[in-house]
Amino acid sequence: MNVSRQKKTVIVKEYILEIGTVQVYDNFMVSTFEEGSTLTLERAYQIIGIAEIHFRNKDFGYISMRKNSYAVDPTVYTYLRGLENLKAFAIVSVKEIDMHNFKIEKLFYKKQMKFFIKYENALAWVKRRVKGK
Repeated sequence: MNVSRQKKTVIVKEYILEIGTVQVYDNFMVSTFEEGSTLTLERAYQIIGIAEIHFRNKDFGYISMRKNSYAVDPTVYTYLRGLENLKAFAIVSVKEIDMHNFKIEKLFYKKQMKFFIKYENALAWVKRRVKGK
């Protein structure tokens, strides 16, 4: 009998930041920010620093879990665009306001970015984008 196992996704490292958590996996990271927080450029540099530690010479993806409502300084996307090895940016939320905000955020980011309602779909898309490059 041939039993196939699905490869389990393991957290490499978890960072607890002032505005929330960032979990780093083999080739992607997932952020979940606190209700009412603001992702400023200064705070984005922390996340970029985490990406540079774990993915210095390696393609990766980013999943933003929008469980809570928080603000994003749109200038953050200018700096994220500069990360050559960031191949996929996914936003996961079931809230209609996040769908509207996504359209605006996408204008600032100008690279491969997609909105999902289910985490599993976002994860599959990110893995395809990272592996396909």
